Amino acid sequence: MKKAQLSLPLLWSGMLLLILLTGLFSLSVGEYEIPFVHILAAISQELGLPFGAEQPVRPEELAVLWHIRMPRTLVGLMVGGSLGISGAVMQGIFSNPLADPGILGVSSGAAVGAVAAIAGGCTAVSLYTLPFCAFLGAVLSVGITVALSMRHGRVPVMTLLLSGVVVGMLLAAVTAAILTVVNEQKLQQYLFWTIGGLDYRRWEHVTLGIIPISVGVFFLLFMARHLNVLVLGEVEARAVGMPVTTYRLLLLLAAAMTTAAGVSISGNIGFVGLVVPHAMRFLTGPDHRRLLPASVVAGGIFLVFCDTLGRVIVPGVEVRVGIMTAFIGTPYFLYLLRRSRNTFDTD
Repeated sequence: MKKAQLSLPLLWSGMLLLILLTGLFSLSVGEYEIPFVHILAAISQELGLPFGAEQPVRPEELAVLWHIRMPRTLVGLMVGGSLGISGAVMQGIFSNPLADPGILGVSSGAAVGAVAAIAGGCTAVSLYTLPFCAFLGAVLSVGITVALSMRHGRVPVMTLLLSGVVVGMLLAAVTAAILTVVNEQKLQQYLFWTIGGLDYRRWEHVTLGIIPISVGVFFLLFMARHLNVLVLGEVEARAVGMPVTTYRLLLLLAAAMTTAAGVSISGNIGFVGLVVPHAMRFLTGPDHRRLLPASVVAGGIFLVFCDTLGRVIVPGVEVRVGIMTAFIGTPYFLYLLRRSRNTFDTD
């Protein structure tokens, strides 16, 4: 079946419209409703623009908008974008649409760092302690995975994949061992983190994640052309003079660090890096110079939409975004699995 690739102007016009509508929706709905016109007026007044000066924006609306929903929405855009582009890179490197950003043990490492910080009582010291420990755990897990898969200066893709699975299982066991000795309050704190959520995110979380995520995203966008060559195969890449191992490691580490930066401030959120890149590939085609930026924007839109939907789908109850992405992503994952199986059976 031919893929419905969109022209660049149509694609980006549609995504720009979607991100504006999703952002306004996220800022508006919740237990305390804020009309769209009041949101636009508040933003306009904050930026010193003349629009909306006649709109009476109440102080409580400003408080909810600037101190609760605006940082929450921005964190959602950053984390979703980091997971979207990282998933696209992983799928390209492994030549597998079922690959996701956690394939190298990033999520398991972040979980170990988070549970260690919670068990040690470090989270009471500073707001930054838990994200920092989660990021550190993710970085260490990726380092262990790459070190285990390195053979004579080369990193075979299959060995890297298997090493990631083994390291992830080991770190999951370490996490379970720590959880057996913590009290109920700390266990609940870890449970809320591991489900993944954007609630209670503040401007400190925005400032904590914006630099590493931005650096990682821009580096991966810069490497899109090299990723196109790697996808052709190792033999073809070496034929054009590309140092395959070097570029593969750079892309893997950059994608893993970008994922780690996002996961550290939001908790483990699944399916974004799996669903979004594959869906965008139908619209942009396989060229990563188009696919990667589209995955960044679509990942942010998808995560913010899921978070907003979780606030309104059950009246009086907030369903965390990690649960919403799982509910939406699981059927799509099964669809991908079925397609892959059918393709394999017919080959």
